[in-house]
Amino acid sequence: MLLIENLSIRLGEFDLRDISFEVRDGEYFVLLGPTGTGKTVLIECIAGLHRPRTGKIILNGRDVTDLPPEERGIAYVPQDYALFPNLTAFENIAFGLRVRKLPDSKVRAKVYELAEWLGITYLLDRLPLTLSGGEKQRVALARALAVEPQILLLDEPLAAVDEQTRERLCRELKAIQRQTGATFVHVSHNFEETLAVADRIGVMNFVEGTGDGGRGTKLRIGQLLQVGTPDEIFYRPVNEFVARFTRAENIWRGEIRSQTGEWAQVWLNGASLWVQLPEGHQLPKGEITVVVRPERVRLLTAAKVSDEQMNLLSGEISAMTDKGAFWKVEVSTEVGISVVVLVSKREAEQMGLALGQPVAVALDPSFIHLCPASGTFAESVSVLRD
Repeated sequence: MLLIENLSIRLGEFDLRDISFEVRDGEYFVLLGPTGTGKTVLIECIAGLHRPRTGKIILNGRDVTDLPPEERGIAYVPQDYALFPNLTAFENIAFGLRVRKLPDSKVRAKVYELAEWLGITYLLDRLPLTLSGGEKQRVALARALAVEPQILLLDEPLAAVDEQTRERLCRELKAIQRQTGATFVHVSHNFEETLAVADRIGVMNFVEGTGDGGRGTKLRIGQLLQVGTPDEIFYRPVNEFVARFTRAENIWRGEIRSQTGEWAQVWLNGASLWVQLPEGHQLPKGEITVVVRPERVRLLTAAKVSDEQMNLLSGEISAMTDKGAFWKVEVSTEVGISVVVLVSKREAEQMGLALGQPVAVALDPSFIHLCPASGTFAESVSVLRD
């Protein structure tokens, strides 16, 4: 297990502060966030390329914070793969094994074992300049896996490939991780890519600040906002940034008016919504961010509206965007908020949906997520019902 405890790193005008998380054995863990949040700096620190100001890096119970990179049992594949341009694919894969002074027979056997497994035996005699992006990636992975690391760090491994290639390489990376049982830490700014591979996700962002108690240089301060499974990140974002970055789309400011047991009443632009909360949870009254994912909203025609349904908002269809298998439908409601709904093509045809059509949206109380209206680390409240 990899344990990061209160890690802080300062590099020029960039500052990572109090980063803590764990990566479990055999897990595919993704650090997700926009460019400039410190994801690469963080994994370079884990690899031993930067020394932290404070904090610890614990690997399988051993403190490796002050160890040089070669003694950590960690392999690192940078974004550009860092293949030696003057060495063949074979020699690149063999490099770490030769550094460890393994006999030539064992080096050759290991290289061919990995090459056959990754499907790259045909390019072992070629130089990196002649390889495609996907081929370079597999050679870099083979080189990293050859030394049998305890952890494999991957920095934006799919950043330079097109969408179709990315989907294929995601499948390959996940298959390699499962088959080896290795622990992967993968850096990405792409949410779809992250969902395709991750067992758990750590979401990062940055804020602007200053050093020396506000009197020093302007800094970009990187923060780890939330760690969780894809479902937890997707349906239970800890704050508005995480909700927007994961494309929740329906994000509004509301106000908690009351709470009785597991039910909270939220005032949303003149409409009263009921939200079902975890048992025994109390919320302070006041401003709150309301998040509902488009796939959790029901779209109803006038004939399907019932007085018994909760959280109904009437309006009309203001936009319809073709998304292939479904329509993204935007409804302008009578209370002045826009609600985005995903509707299958078949359902849309059956409902006869059209621009300007009067409709209603139903917000299931158990699928409404509440998180702080402001603040980075404040607690959020939600419930996920399958």
